Amino acid sequence: MKVVIIGSGNVATVLGKKILAAGHEILQVMSPNLAHARTLGDILFCEVTNDFNNVHAGGELYLFALSDFALEGIHEKISLFHSLAVHTAGSVSKSVFKKVSTNYGVLYPLQSLRANTEILPEIPFLIDGNNPESLLQIQTFAHTISDRVEHADDLQRLKLHVAAVISSNFANHLYALAEEFCEAEKVDFNLLHPLILETASRVTDYSPKTLQTGPAIRNDVPTMRKHSKLLKPYPVLRRIYNQISESIHDFYKSNPNSY
Repeated sequence: MKVVIIGSGNVATVLGKKILAAGHEILQVMSPNLAHARTLGDILFCEVTNDFNNVHAGGELYLFALSDFALEGIHEKISLFHSLAVHTAGSVSKSVFKKVSTNYGVLYPLQSLRANTEILPEIPFLIDGNNPESLLQIQTFAHTISDRVEHADDLQRLKLHVAAVISSNFANHLYALAEEFCEAEKVDFNLLHPLILETASRVTDYSPKTLQTGPAIRNDVPTMRKHSKLLKPYPVLRRIYNQISESIHDFYKSNPNSY
């Protein structure tokens, strides 16, 4: 397909590389930041613009890899008539394009994407379309860049977006807090890498609720008190530690057959 990409950030970059590698023709990158557009345009071997009035008219698919906020007002900036418009957001309805085109939908990558990654990750896609023809087009296109494509309506996609934030964004924040704690206490965070990788790898084969370990599930109060005392100089981390410990204890108290 002939593709026009609106956006130049992490999602636009990774998906652009995937789309190019799959043999599609990328006509243009449009981004309000012309320098960013040029950088991505060089990678994808296409023309660039920073003006919605100059968006290429020959696209078969227009991929909007923009923030939720930018998408909400997109109908005021561009009209695509009958061309297929898709966005990549997890929590924005497909109907944001109702005044942009008669054919539209969603191509949501359920993955954490970074523009500077050297190895393109496996990306499951959640797709939706405003009519059967649009959905079929999006599905066919998605299968050229991924082996995992599922249909999800706005509510289903929003639910999975919440789950993704909890399992990825929240987990990474805990890594960051642990790293800061290790640096402050002069212990080596790198020693935790095998533990982090082992824990993450297990959940691909087993339900996470069957894998819980640690003092909270054992109700090891003396150990938790020692930890909490050590964390006294770090009130934010201490509060999170105590709250998650309580959550773990309460979860398994209510679900005694989970482990």
